[in-house]
Amino acid sequence: MQEQKPSFLLVDGMALLFRAFYATAVTGQFMINSKGIPTNGIHGFMKHLMTAVSTFKPSHLAVCWDMGSKTFRSELFEGYKANRSEPPVELIPQFDLVKEVVASFDIPNIGLVGFEADDCIGTIANQLKSKVKVSILTGDQDILQLLDEDVSVILLKKGFGNYQVHTPETFFEEKGINPRQMIDLKALMGDASDNYPGVKGIGEKTALKLLQEYHYVEEIMSNIDKLSKSNKSKIEQNLDMLKLSRILAEIKCDVPVTCSLEHARLQFDREKVTEKMVELELRGLHRLFPDYEGIVS
Repeated sequence: MQEQKPSFLLVDGMALLFRAFYATAVTGQFMINSKGIPTNGIHGFMKHLMTAVSTFKPSHLAVCWDMGSKTFRSELFEGYKANRSEPPVELIPQFDLVKEVVASFDIPNIGLVGFEADDCIGTIANQLKSKVKVSILTGDQDILQLLDEDVSVILLKKGFGNYQVHTPETFFEEKGINPRQMIDLKALMGDASDNYPGVKGIGEKTALKLLQEYHYVEEIMSNIDKLSKSNKSKIEQNLDMLKLSRILAEIKCDVPVTCSLEHARLQFDREKVTEKMVELELRGLHRLFPDYEGIVS
């Protein structure tokens, strides 16, 4: 019988933190502690993280972070994510503190200036998937392009503990294309949340139809004379943006980060974690500490 691979949970830190922050910020519940520091984002982040750990029971865990808004993508295209406003003042002190809380569990915090958390996630998944079963926890559908036989994606749904787990099979059932084609899908239709246009006038329905027939952007270009007059004209008029959008859409899986399995083994010292919780006045979270075998020293 084949030995079961260890399971590695890679977490998109910003996706969890922002989701947690805005869930309570909308009603003004910033959970300000006695030092005047808001902790609502950290509290919700840890609740999301611990709930996922208890649900999926990974043996290894790492959290990846964006390291500022300037990346190689914003260098290539000035408008990239330029539609996003500055983070609220109540969130700013929580960026560093949440990493301190993660570190108190001896969970690696990983990030690289000039790249996004997605690039770190893609690189580490690529490095380790031959040795472990990788699951990626995020709220961001962009990461679905990384799906393969050893990489699944856990999408956060509304509330805590509600997930949609994607595999290459479920992705194909939903979209009718394979995960790698998602890069070309975004190149054609653009991405409003990341603020790049793709091919003006081509939406998801047309983009999917083109990819189901021609598979990739290169093949579409090779067969451009076979396209409808309208689609041919749209692509020809937006050719440079199509090529640029494809670069922006692709998660880089070869950035200079690593994470050893030894370093990411999930085991923590309850006393050390409790000390950090007390320091930040994060109440009630100790009840969520996962307690499955071998995880707490």
